[in-house]
Amino acid sequence: MIWNLEQIVFWTCVSLLAYVYLGYPLLVFIVSRLFPRAIKRAEIAPKVTVLITAFNEEAAISQKIENTLEIDYSAGKLEIIVASDGSTDRTDEIVGEFKTRNVKLFRQEGRVGKTMTQNNAIAHATGDIVLFSDATTDYAKDVLSHVLPPFADESVGCVAGRLVYLDDESTNVGRGAQNYWSYETFLKTAESRACSLIGASGCLYAVRREAYEPMYAEACSDFLICTMLYRKGLRSVFAPGAVCYEHTNRHVLDELRMRVRVISQTFTDLWRNRDMLNPFRSGFYAVELMSHKLLRYAVPLILTTLLIANILLAGASPFYLATLVLQGSFYALAFTGWLIERSGRPSGLLAMPLYFTLANFASVVGFYKFLRGEKYARWEPIRHTR
Repeated sequence: MIWNLEQIVFWTCVSLLAYVYLGYPLLVFIVSRLFPRAIKRAEIAPKVTVLITAFNEEAAISQKIENTLEIDYSAGKLEIIVASDGSTDRTDEIVGEFKTRNVKLFRQEGRVGKTMTQNNAIAHATGDIVLFSDATTDYAKDVLSHVLPPFADESVGCVAGRLVYLDDESTNVGRGAQNYWSYETFLKTAESRACSLIGASGCLYAVRREAYEPMYAEACSDFLICTMLYRKGLRSVFAPGAVCYEHTNRHVLDELRMRVRVISQTFTDLWRNRDMLNPFRSGFYAVELMSHKLLRYAVPLILTTLLIANILLAGASPFYLATLVLQGSFYALAFTGWLIERSGRPSGLLAMPLYFTLANFASVVGFYKFLRGEKYARWEPIRHTR
């Protein structure tokens, strides 16, 4: 059988989508099982600095500090620094109330953004290990008992924890985010065993202070840190037992804003580090970057091409007509989910097509903003307070 151009394009797109969502997870899982990279673990007790970056978090910062003070670790070896990026509310004042409990305030003047604030604050850290956190994230008390042991291995430069999303109000966006993050957690576990993480959860990751290097202002720091360390010959590994909790966004537009920002920043990081996409330079790490990030962000282009090819093929056979109907039905379900979400009602099973479409639309907008040269150095708190 000789295929025409439309058929070649159709099946190429189907194959790419199958690889992104099924083939790559299977590949990295197999590699992690057949060729696992061992990690030397040991009970160690270095001095740890918990660095909490905040901007106008007066509603959450007190709870966050109390939660951090409850971490099960020797008080003499735990340093807490709140890095305030030019906050204009009562954030700094509230932090000052904890001064007698050895909580330090680093005040960044001029509103320079999260990454630059971290860069400047880390110069004041005295811990051998710096644990980066957000003001809206709660840690389990035993978090350091899971984060620290991998640092006994000198090849480990970063240890990332597991983010658990809470969705107390059972929102449509929250359900989608939870399902998406379960999938991401599976990938992180396999990538950590197979080679190295390509990104951490920004609300819980620890780095050797001596290995940290300042990043440019618009960097997605929790993504870029893994590549920077890998250049140094240091791995980033996943510690699923190190758990933190954060509330999901409640609304589609809030989730969209967050994802557009992160994706635009990640495109910048990938472009600036495009040499790491070469397997001859960075080995399997390049496969992870291309598969988990580059091809994932290319899914909207693949889906659009697939739809066009399917429209052109629809009259050729009942099979292609059926696949066109399936595509149209999926997007119709996503649109219906969006309408239901706008009405404030739970969308049930429609939450998944809605979130999938939202995530891919965010990739399109994020790429557009990257091409326009828009920078995301500053950030605004999006999540609703507890």
